[in-house]
Amino acid sequence: MILVSACLAGIDCAWDGKNRAALEIRELVDKKLAVAICPEVLGGRTIPRMRTEIKDGSGDDVLNGRANVYDENGKDVTGEFLKGAYAALEIAREYHVKKTILKSKSPSCGIGKIYDGSFEGDLVDGDGVTAALLKRAGIVCQCA
Repeated sequence: MILVSACLAGIDCAWDGKNRAALEIRELVDKKLAVAICPEVLGGRTIPRMRTEIKDGSGDDVLNGRANVYDENGKDVTGEFLKGAYAALEIAREYHVKKTILKSKSPSCGIGKIYDGSFEGDLVDGDGVTAALLKRAGIVCQCA
């Protein structure tokens, strides 16, 4: 079983209430070869919601208590991101997931590059909170 970002599976759960559908990801879910999750929704964020970014670090830094996730109005939403990441990990364990396909650049799901916290579209090296936690659990993560 593969874990995939729900927005990539065509579920309207991205920050703007839309999806980021990728046909091949949707087909995996339809064939019951993948389970779709949205860590931000699992953590209690609404649909739609304000954009969020990690400031002064990456998902690893958030997990280590050295950085936080903020919405574009400056509200600290780190707790919701941590709650969602741990919920995603539980689902991954329940389904014996060994691999994920996650949404690029996301403060939850991004792998390798994420937005820098300035809300200006600039990227920095690092993973989102959920991606970092899943990697720590030994799950292979790739982005679509």
